[in-house]
Amino acid sequence: MVDEPVLRLATPEDRPALEALLERSVRDLSQGYYSPGQIDASLKAIFGIDGTLIADGTYFAVVVGDRYAACGGWSRRKTLFGGDQAAGRSPELLDPGVDAAKIRAFFVDPSFARRGIASLMMRAAEQAALAEGFRSLELMATLPGVPLYKALGFIATGTHAEKLSDGNVIPFVPMRKDIR
Repeated sequence: MVDEPVLRLATPEDRPALEALLERSVRDLSQGYYSPGQIDASLKAIFGIDGTLIADGTYFAVVVGDRYAACGGWSRRKTLFGGDQAAGRSPELLDPGVDAAKIRAFFVDPSFARRGIASLMMRAAEQAALAEGFRSLELMATLPGVPLYKALGFIATGTHAEKLSDGNVIPFVPMRKDIR
């Protein structure tokens, strides 16, 4: 019998396992989209677990059997992307009647990629944001994430180049979706 994915809210105790999953995801799934230098730099300066999401109860962990398969969530705060170490974070709350909820930090273990687990997390995030009165979602997609988000109904709204202090530039794609 194949173990089914179990989606649940992440806890502080999950953090070490989720950080390891995140690194595997970025290092493997970003190949061919970003250079090794960009991958290393992004892991130091951008990608990471956002403890605020865990504390807010808006970050999910997906477990299959005894393995962490994915993590990701949404936010009612202004910060659009980046882990605890990222610059430019804002804890300010959004206005659901005006602002878009933020889809945040989706990472899938490479051995569980393309099995519908990210779609499962997105459905849960959309339902939770809608229940709090949000009418739209926005996210900052990595290049390998763009096809997934397009398939889930997001529309690219431009491009973004994140300039890091070490000189690396990481391209992203801002995306948006109406959930009314």
